[in-house]
Amino acid sequence: MTPMNRQQLIDAAKAAVTQVDPAGAEALLAAGAVALDVREAEEVAAGRLAEAITIPRGFLELRIETLASDRDRPVIVYCASGTRSLLAAATLRQMGYVDVRSLAGGFDGWKASGRPWIVPPQLTDDQKARYRRHLLLPSVGEQGQLRLLEARVLLIGAGGLGSPVALYLAAAGVGSLGVVDPDVVDRSNLQRQILHRDADTDVAKVDSAGRAIRDLNPDVEVISFREAFTAETADRILDAGWDVVVDGSDNFSTRYLVNDACVQRGLPNVHGSIYQFEGQVGVFSASPSDACYRCLYPRPPPPELAPNCAEAGVLGVLPGVIGTLQALETLKLLLELGEPLAGRLSQFDALSGRWRTLNVRKDPTCPACGDQSANHDLAPAADACRA
Repeated sequence: MTPMNRQQLIDAAKAAVTQVDPAGAEALLAAGAVALDVREAEEVAAGRLAEAITIPRGFLELRIETLASDRDRPVIVYCASGTRSLLAAATLRQMGYVDVRSLAGGFDGWKASGRPWIVPPQLTDDQKARYRRHLLLPSVGEQGQLRLLEARVLLIGAGGLGSPVALYLAAAGVGSLGVVDPDVVDRSNLQRQILHRDADTDVAKVDSAGRAIRDLNPDVEVISFREAFTAETADRILDAGWDVVVDGSDNFSTRYLVNDACVQRGLPNVHGSIYQFEGQVGVFSASPSDACYRCLYPRPPPPELAPNCAEAGVLGVLPGVIGTLQALETLKLLLELGEPLAGRLSQFDALSGRWRTLNVRKDPTCPACGDQSANHDLAPAADACRA
């Protein structure tokens, strides 16, 4: 086969790819097509379509399947003037994308037609250095990191589970972390609650947590609630606006309260719990079709079968394992990556090193999320184990 020169490649792409004008592209995007910007990063920084996926032309084949895996969904490809987008669209057709079109006139033509565009937020040089390993992941990249920096996550508890959650979410660059905990640091906490130092003994946990988070990453805003999460405080705390709630509480009453409050607001609830050498993690109420915590445990066990953490003890490293997985599930939700543990519960036996995963089905009779849940009130939380 005789090699083609640049103009021949362009002519072949024009013959293979349908071009669409700005008006037609706008209509297709409104109907669900995805916009794909194949310009270089410095061009995108000056402006882009609001919902566009950005992949420089040289990385298209490597990244497109991660960011736009549905080959049947229409794709509108654009560059600055319309040439690179033709070549990119031809490549996508060869890769099996069914309906690919090139924006005639490119981004310059889009702007000239008076259609809307944005100047996207940018990472600072320090942030690019800090989050470089995230930026190298095609499924995260700069857009994903900016999403994390804009995210707001509420942590219920700054103890054994909340400690690894807070540290890993802060390290990942989650922009705002709310921390709810009424207690002060006790020396017995230090065996597992790695947010706190020996010098923090008798210091409020929210203050100690705030210090640790800001020391790790000054990008992160810490919103402290030195109070218990109760039926009386839940509305005010949740009204601060959160994307995800992470439940690191250590008692059943608070878990039910967190669950019910999240169900009422449609907030994902990333649950974790531990007992001696066992732990579990799951995601509840990530969507209306998902089970909630009450679907799994309709009623709490009697007190004699559920000793609190001070009575039962726990291997110090176990909350690190479970809390780290809670942080992972939170990041997956914020970045819309992979398959969160919605509708599933992963259980870990530290002594055997074995995992098992249970499927959790939505209960239509559940008082919190079932068919008759409209009149369900938040139950008051009983005294929590705060050891």
